[in-house]
Amino acid sequence: MNQEEKYQKYALCREMLETPELIRNFNVPHLDRFLKTSSASEDIFLTGEGSSRIFPAKRAIAQSLMKGEKTRFFTEGSTQAMEYMLMNKPVFGSSNSGKTKELIRLFHQLNRDNHPDLFAVTATKNSALESLSKETYVLSCGSENAVAATKSVAEQALFYDALRAALEGKTLDGLNPLAKAVDQALSMEIDPAVIQLIAQADMIYFSGRNNGVAEELTLKTNEITRKKSDFLEGTYGAHGIEEVMNPGDILIIVDPFEEEEAKFLECLTDGVGVQIISIAPRKTSFAHSLVIPEAGDFQNYVELAAGWNLLVETGLSLGIDLDTPVRARKVGNEYTPESN
Repeated sequence: MNQEEKYQKYALCREMLETPELIRNFNVPHLDRFLKTSSASEDIFLTGEGSSRIFPAKRAIAQSLMKGEKTRFFTEGSTQAMEYMLMNKPVFGSSNSGKTKELIRLFHQLNRDNHPDLFAVTATKNSALESLSKETYVLSCGSENAVAATKSVAEQALFYDALRAALEGKTLDGLNPLAKAVDQALSMEIDPAVIQLIAQADMIYFSGRNNGVAEELTLKTNEITRKKSDFLEGTYGAHGIEEVMNPGDILIIVDPFEEEEAKFLECLTDGVGVQIISIAPRKTSFAHSLVIPEAGDFQNYVELAAGWNLLVETGLSLGIDLDTPVRARKVGNEYTPESN
């Protein structure tokens, strides 16, 4: 993906390509407004719907556990979260529009219960979500015209990264190298044979860690390529689903566990005939490897960008109008005062 007209005519591609600059300039003014309450709690709850939650929240949880940080992060969709006892922990709700129905309903409930620490992460000023929140971080990326959220997903994740770092008494460093690596992943040329494999697939499976990357790409597959997809967490792909897989299916594995590659080949490639494509900073034992730059603790952003690139090329090869989905909506379930 680059500055050529075939990409630039789509808001989706332009917004993806704006992500490196967004990362390079990322800064949260007045982060301390979110810290006083958050630092006093051992637990923080992150909620929202779809892309606003999957990658930002699950990356925060995975990274926090990997680093052994003192603050524990949890996440759930906003409707299920209404069944949880959240009064003893800060709640961060993320919604680009600031009017996602499920999240607004949860914040209304928590306000009625006099929850003191509700925080918003949104791209929209003066939104319904902001009116229900103690403090609001308004994304600097602005609104997105494409139906599929992309650069905003990266900024929401960066906000949680900055919050996690501050809670540990640190600052968020290394964004310039990350921006360069994301730019490289977005613009890397992909073997046309790999694109054709995905374009011709009946079903596209994604596999990877429960850090939001593969799951978010699974959602983006529906929006960008209009193909069916499914997310197989961890090593789920080697635990029975091969029974319903077909030789025309494709599995894309993000940063595969090296010690499990042989099992995936045995079960899925040799056993079913499924072709496997990996996205990782190394060449894997699978038939097709997309080798991406290394970015240390920020590797997930590079993986996500490489996946976007892969899906855009697939969508274009299928002749899809990337900005005009048939059924998907920008705000999946929109709040109105009458719907509360």
